[in-house]
Order: sequence, then C-alpha cells, then structure tokens
Amino acid sequence: MGEASVKTLETRTDVSSPTVTESEARPAADRSLLTRLRSPRRPRIWFEVLLIAVSYWTYSLIRNAVPEQKAVALANADWIWGVERTLGIAVEQSINHAVNSVTWLIVGMNYYYATLHFVVTIGVLVWIYRFHPGRYAATRMVLFATTGVALVGYFFYPLAPPRLMNGQDFIDTVLVHHTWGSMASGNLKHMSNQYAAMPSMHIGWSLWCGLTIFAIASAPWVRILGLLYPTATLVVIVATANHFWLDAVGGMLCLAFGYALSRAWYGSLPHRLPRHPRAVDRHPVAAALANRFSR
Repeated sequence: MGEASVKTLETRTDVSSPTVTESEARPAADRSLLTRLRSPRRPRIWFEVLLIAVSYWTYSLIRNAVPEQKAVALANADWIWGVERTLGIAVEQSINHAVNSVTWLIVGMNYYYATLHFVVTIGVLVWIYRFHPGRYAATRMVLFATTGVALVGYFFYPLAPPRLMNGQDFIDTVLVHHTWGSMASGNLKHMSNQYAAMPSMHIGWSLWCGLTIFAIASAPWVRILGLLYPTATLVVIVATANHFWLDAVGGMLCLAFGYALSRAWYGSLPHRLPRHPRAVDRHPVAAALANRFSR
C-alpha cells in the first residue's frame, strides 16, 4: 500500500503543465477584451453626458461643414419631386397649404419641429439609462450609428427642402408665421446647412424613440404613444415643408443600419438584452478615459 502511494505521488510529480507561448496567449487576451467591450454594463452618468455632448457637437460640426451645393441640391429636389409625382405620392404641397391655413395648428407644428426632436430623444435616453441600464449601450449605439451614417447622405446627396425650391409655391411656415426655433429659416439659417434634407433625422430619431418605447414599455397606452410620435413627426416635417416623403424613407434606412450594427455588435436587438447588466466592472473605454484624466 505504501509503495502504491509513492508511485502515485511520483506519477503526479512527473506530469508537467503545457507551456503557453506568448503568441497563443495574445489572441486569448484579445478575445477577452473584445468580450468585455461587447458586454452590456451599467452606464456611468459622467461618461454618457460627455459622450453625448461631444458626439452631437461633432455631428453638428461635420453636418454644417458639408459644402452647400445649392445648384446640385435644387436639381436633386426637382428630381425627387418629379419621382414622387410619377409615383402619385406628391402631396406635400397640398398638406403644406392646408395646414398653413390653420394658424394655431401650423404654429404648433413649427414649435414641435424645433423642440421635440431634441426633448423627446433625450428623454428616451434618460429613461433607458435609469430603468433599463442593461439595454442602454445597445440602444444608444443604434441612435449614434443612425446619426453617423446620415452624415454620408448629407455629403454625397445634397438636397434642398421643399420650402427652398424654385417655382413650386411651397410655404416656409417659420418665416410666414414668425415663429422661433428653426435652424433652417430666419436669422438662424446661416448656422445650419440648408441643403442637408436627405435623410431626415427628424424621422430617424423619432422612429428610434417610438420603436424603443414600443419594444420596452409595459403600459399599452405608452406603447401606442410611442408609435404615434414618429407618425406625428412625419406629418409635421411635410406640413412645414422641411422634407419630402422620400427624405423620411432615407431616415428609416439609416435607422435600419443602426439596428443592424447594434445587433451585430451585441448579438441581439436592444430590447432582448437583459434589463440589468450582468457585468459590474467598468467599461474598458470609460476606464481608459478615467485613467488618462486622473494623471
């Protein structure tokens, strides 16, 4: 019995661990970092505020830096209008004139166009951040990717909004009713690119809000309101002569790209991710920024 024990110990002693080379260890470390980057984490308020502020500033800077190609933009607007007339969906002018005849309604739409685009979007981000932190990063990626790919459209396809077309009798409702807030009319028009109508980010963002609310909210009336928001936005952008119907289609395509990218990165659509994140450590990007600023 003693001899057997000695042999067993000798056998265990002779067994050596396999040697892990540096080249084999590096891919494992890379995979670990990639897994950490793709794992939903509880968002940090300071990082999110900084990220959103810098991202929107960059988006505005790039959007307004796109050359205002007036002749091309007007020619593209004429082409879009011609296509819609051929398809029998060129009703923007009729809606524009009909709604403009009801002063209180068009004034309300002007303010809707100028404010809710930001207020509702930020509100949905805050709601997801507060009550669905596990889905926040993926949902935010959809919004950021949608906005980012829209910049490509502004650069390669300058498009004048209907209210700036020549000889089509569209009404610029902001100018006519002297309402505040449009970065594309009045005294503020020089601060914004006039010919960045395709795609419509009013539709891209509002549909992002609506689908997020519909997919995540539990109360039926809230889900219905979520779907009504992008529908109302579509009516507003047409009635105020800021966009064509096809601009809205462009915004939808950008949103589809955003959802595809988010799903590819996180492996699931945002609303199907856990409500609360499993990972509790800091996001690698946030940790890197924190270390950099603490020096």
